[in-house]
Amino acid sequence: MRFIVVAGTPSSGKTSVMYYTISHILKNNVKVAACKIDCLETSDDERYGKLGIPVAVGLSDYLCPDHFYVANLEEIETWAKNQNADILVLETAGLCHRCAPYVNDCLSICVIDNLIGIDTPKKVGPMLSTADIIVITKGEIVSHAEREVFRHKVEMINSKARILEINGLTGQGSLKLKNEIMKYKELDTISGKELKYSMPASICSYCAGETIVGSQYQMGNVKKVDFGRQK
Repeated sequence: MRFIVVAGTPSSGKTSVMYYTISHILKNNVKVAACKIDCLETSDDERYGKLGIPVAVGLSDYLCPDHFYVANLEEIETWAKNQNADILVLETAGLCHRCAPYVNDCLSICVIDNLIGIDTPKKVGPMLSTADIIVITKGEIVSHAEREVFRHKVEMINSKARILEINGLTGQGSLKLKNEIMKYKELDTISGKELKYSMPASICSYCAGETIVGSQYQMGNVKKVDFGRQK
């Protein structure tokens, strides 16, 4: 089974990009299953459901979605295999720019849009810098010059990834992404595979439910501002 991990910044069009891409894949009589990891609520499963494919949803609730995602990878893989899927598309919520959801030997796709700001690519972190494929959306809204500058900023962060431009409204360009997925290698099992980058650190008193502000209530993994850093 090919294991595809899709991440990206919030509202960049991850589900729309994959909806059109999966539509192309299904024309090859390939079985696809999709799973969406989100925090509190999602309706993306309804969008994927319109394709007539098996869909699962995982809501992390009070947990960091990255940690929730990793803790459930084996279960999601087992579910997809039980659906006899040839390809599993796992889309995870894009929340903090420090997210690091990619796994070695899984095709890593980062979706990012032209409207998030010209300096945002250098703030996104491993979600962008370790991706195999970077999809840039909403190019139809900005000028050609703006698209070129933004693409250059992305290439400065990840020069090895293949960069595709896809229109999330019409699906234009998604056939190229389908071809990249179809030629990617299959995965025997996710068990024992290694993350491309370490997850964001957690486990502090607030993770455990503390609500009172103040150093005396803080314990665990706590990091303070360095006020000696001046610009």
